[in-house]
Amino acid sequence: MSRLSRRRFLLGSAATVGGGLAAAGSVALAGGASTDTDAPRPDELAERLPFDGAHQAGILDQRQGNAVFASLDSVAPDRATLSQALSTLSSRARELTKGGRFPTLEYDAPPADSGTLGTNVLPDSLTVTIGFGASLFDHRYGLGKNRPQRLTTMPTFPNDDLDPAQSHGDLLLQLCAHEKDTVVHALRELVRPVRGALQLRWTIDGFTGAPRGPSPKSTQRNLFGFRDGTANPDVRDRKLMNQLVWVQPGAGEPAWATGGTYHVVRIIRMHVEFWDRVGLQEQETMIGRSRDSGAPLGGTNEFQDPRFDLDPRGNRIPLDAHIRKANPRTNATADQRILRRGFSYHRGFDEAGQLDQGLVFVAFNQDIERQFATIQKRLKDEPMVDYVTPVGGGYFFAPRGAHGGSDWVGSGLFAA
Repeated sequence: MSRLSRRRFLLGSAATVGGGLAAAGSVALAGGASTDTDAPRPDELAERLPFDGAHQAGILDQRQGNAVFASLDSVAPDRATLSQALSTLSSRARELTKGGRFPTLEYDAPPADSGTLGTNVLPDSLTVTIGFGASLFDHRYGLGKNRPQRLTTMPTFPNDDLDPAQSHGDLLLQLCAHEKDTVVHALRELVRPVRGALQLRWTIDGFTGAPRGPSPKSTQRNLFGFRDGTANPDVRDRKLMNQLVWVQPGAGEPAWATGGTYHVVRIIRMHVEFWDRVGLQEQETMIGRSRDSGAPLGGTNEFQDPRFDLDPRGNRIPLDAHIRKANPRTNATADQRILRRGFSYHRGFDEAGQLDQGLVFVAFNQDIERQFATIQKRLKDEPMVDYVTPVGGGYFFAPRGAHGGSDWVGSGLFAA
């Protein structure tokens, strides 16, 4: 069928620091994610991913089933108050990711924990990833000289319709776990002790689809029904991660930024009703893959190389197909690849009765301009732009991990 007129179709749419948890014992790591029909297994809820390490958790780790992204603005009156708030965030995150029983306080005192997970908080593979926005490095706290060199405010790209109320921010919390109540609880417990220094700017919940095969390696689907993230770089390849994700020594960055990564979050609304009126053949042609198997057009397996070099005129996979624009698979574009860790979202419907569903696009990269922004510019004329609208998000820098004890994420920024 011919492409529908998006404008016509959308015409009617309306545009304390809290008491800590008693540390749980050492817990063996296991795999697997809960399904919609099965209650979480006790061993799954007991899975623990350490908060401390050379790099922050929630970047190379396998995606969990649920996420909350929360942007905050600093209202701290001075540098010392901001530093204390950031230290508190890491301390509380460390406790939550360990799990354990929270302490009993005086009976008439506010409890040390909301209790929404019970008295024994199981870690549930919770990860807390902390990032800083460009606005944190303005005149307020004297941090400008230590700003990561490639950190800017996310621009408005062609076809964006960014809402200031759900864009940018001084700080980003990315919270991920198997179960939704775990991340909702974590957000509440993290913002409570820092309320006088940091205030919420915007939040969005995300989820991943259940692993529906046909094999354990099959990539999960997005809300357009296509497998999403098939061509992600291998996170087990340390050399590749050093080339694409982690800031390296001698890269012209402040010393404290070494071991960190640039964190891109984009809230992308998918116009699902419009998409559902498009023929399957046209959908697959726009993406460049079979919806059923995830294989590149003309192939049989999701993870086959699409071999663009054997199809230079786009007879099999059109030259403007999404997979071809996003990753041309040439030597010249090899260092432009990004590590994606996205989640779907559902936020009800708008005033025109259209579903508000889409993608929380998440990318980690060593250099935003070389990687994400270059890809974004290459995608600006693809056919998919008629079916998606980026409405929010931002650019952030996720520093190296904390080293344990009294160390905290971002401590090097204040020592530099």
